[in-house]
Amino acid sequence: MDNLNKGYVSVSGGHELYYEVYGNPDGIPILFLHGGPGAGFFEMDKRFFDPKIHKVIFFDQRGASRSKPFGSIVNNETDLLIDDITHLLKVLGVEKVVLFAGSWGCTLALVYAIKFPFRIMGMILRGVFLGNKKAIDHYINGGVEMYYPEEWERFVKDIPTANRENIAKFYLQKMKSNSSTSERFAYQWAHYEISIFKKGISSKEVENIIELYPYQSLAILEAHYLSNNCFIEENYILNNIHFIKNIPVSIIQGRHDVICPPIFAYQLHQKLNKSNLLIVEAAHSDSEPEIEKNLISELQILVGNLIPFN
Repeated sequence: MDNLNKGYVSVSGGHELYYEVYGNPDGIPILFLHGGPGAGFFEMDKRFFDPKIHKVIFFDQRGASRSKPFGSIVNNETDLLIDDITHLLKVLGVEKVVLFAGSWGCTLALVYAIKFPFRIMGMILRGVFLGNKKAIDHYINGGVEMYYPEEWERFVKDIPTANRENIAKFYLQKMKSNSSTSERFAYQWAHYEISIFKKGISSKEVENIIELYPYQSLAILEAHYLSNNCFIEENYILNNIHFIKNIPVSIIQGRHDVICPPIFAYQLHQKLNKSNLLIVEAAHSDSEPEIEKNLISELQILVGNLIPFN
């Protein structure tokens, strides 16, 4: 039953998306939406799914990881990512999906669902990021300093005081400059994020993870999106949540997540009629035991309720 298709699909603006289809060709369609923006998906992401039951569509978003051109911020904004999802699903002949998403992937999943609720059978969300000013300011404009002052100081130490009102914009400008400067600031951006995304992470583990990540695309795309308010209207998700209030949603949220604090998951949960919120002993990473375990079990429950599905 295990089947794997992969390749590239051309989309607008000169971009090509790398994708893989994993599992049972006739299984429950699941669309995996990675975080970042810019992180891409990894082989280990397949561990959440049963290839006998699920048909999982993975893809690297515009500019991310294996998609081309690498790290490109040209013609790269949220509405275009939404168009890409629609196009990819059409190419693959998929009409309805379960959305499985984490962090920035949650933002994208929620925006897509609001625009096309009739295409969504359910959602599994981890580490909710709403893409609004409060969420952005917490992550990139000082909220994290309360919990990780040493990592925050490393992150901002090369930024002149006059530029600290828009840290993402400053980093973006540096990453658009010559190669050595771009590389240094991309590494610093990634180091900041990885250092705070998992409980008890060591300096050596941070370095090892960064080496495995396409950190250059992660850094420049995150800075690009965060300096542009994620290219969505302020509070777009919460203001339009009524369009998806009756879609089944499971939310797995780390109690100690300092990248996407629990308040945002709670606010989302409060506005949905069919949501289940699990706040667990973990931070942000989907590799933490309580998050990993509950992602798998919640997906099993959701899929079980969809069989047989239309």
